[in-house]
Amino acid sequence: MSRRRRWPSLVLAGLAALPLASRAQALDLRGYVDGRLVSAATERSWVQGGLGKTRYGSGGTEARFGGAALVGTAQLTSSLLASAGVQLQEGDRVGVDLLEAYLRWRPVSTTRWRGSVQAGAFFPPVSLENDAIGWTSPWTLTPSAINSWVGEELRAVGAEGRIEWRGRIATWELRGALFQRNDPAGNLLAIRGWSLSDRTYGIGSRLREPDDYVRDDGEEPPMRYDPFRRIGHQWGNYGQLTWRARGRGRLSVMHYDNRADPKAWRPYEGGERLYAWRTRFWSLGASVDTGPVTWLVQAMDGDTVIEPVPGLVLTTRYRAAYLLAGWNRGAWRPALRLDHFSTRELPGTPGLHDGEHGNALTAALNWRPRDWLRLTFEALHIDSTRTVRADYGLRPHTRGTQMQVSARLFY
Repeated sequence: MSRRRRWPSLVLAGLAALPLASRAQALDLRGYVDGRLVSAATERSWVQGGLGKTRYGSGGTEARFGGAALVGTAQLTSSLLASAGVQLQEGDRVGVDLLEAYLRWRPVSTTRWRGSVQAGAFFPPVSLENDAIGWTSPWTLTPSAINSWVGEELRAVGAEGRIEWRGRIATWELRGALFQRNDPAGNLLAIRGWSLSDRTYGIGSRLREPDDYVRDDGEEPPMRYDPFRRIGHQWGNYGQLTWRARGRGRLSVMHYDNRADPKAWRPYEGGERLYAWRTRFWSLGASVDTGPVTWLVQAMDGDTVIEPVPGLVLTTRYRAAYLLAGWNRGAWRPALRLDHFSTRELPGTPGLHDGEHGNALTAALNWRPRDWLRLTFEALHIDSTRTVRADYGLRPHTRGTQMQVSARLFY
């Protein structure tokens, strides 16, 4: 759906919600606007159709618009809550996108058990990092490779149910969801590989495929696709089990399967076929506080499968993990994160690793002298090797460094 066709439906939905919001028991509206000074990595960014792994590329130092977001919640009744978030971000196209919008019903509970149901469009609960306004991180500007991909290609349009058991020491939570409109998820991991970028995409956004890949396929760039589309008729699902204990931390295990039909496809730009990718993964994450230091660790292991020709099954195995340490020092919040990521193409060439592997180091220093202002300095260095780069006349091994200074205003 084009941006022009999408706006009427968003406006009508907003007008329909006004009578409910005007009678809400509580309203909350929060947002931010972000300006940056960026020293970009030398290789052209994937956002601009290149093969660079950072949000900004092509070298040079310049002022950039980092983005803006607005998130509203309305407690319509004691049990019913409405939430929606929109963002404005700069990329190869600039526009306002819907991040998520859902209704949640959670009746008041007087026992140790509590349940809830939500329906709409929302992020699968993968991220331990991105729990701030507009699905951003309070620790760094750039999320991990895992959560960069979640922001690019994963969104659930459907319904999720939760059951909680609240003990005196710990709380157990079980989530499960059925969803659609995420059939192309995995396409970007297969053709581009991992990235580290805070360029989050909203419902109806269009991701740009690498220009070299498009030319190699006999087409003319730029070529874009909507990752939040329904291509087949299957319902995807995910399940997550979480343990939380005050003063001890959190541990979560999750399984995701979009259950897409790898043979199904729909036409998109230039008469090309946009295939459904059967994408599955396991995710294990934990967080713990040791004095003033918060530790986050997460690992993901999965695969995505396509069958463009009957009998030709192409599989991309992917893995990623990170360890983040963040210090809570009043107005100061330093953070350090180490990422590792890899993919493997199957069937591959005997004796060769067809895919990629790499590491990234992110260092950030946050200073929040006022509730409405956060200043951040971040340095990101990525060292990776991707074999397909040789097919485009590039060295498989590449290194890149991106540095940013951000001023983020909150309201």
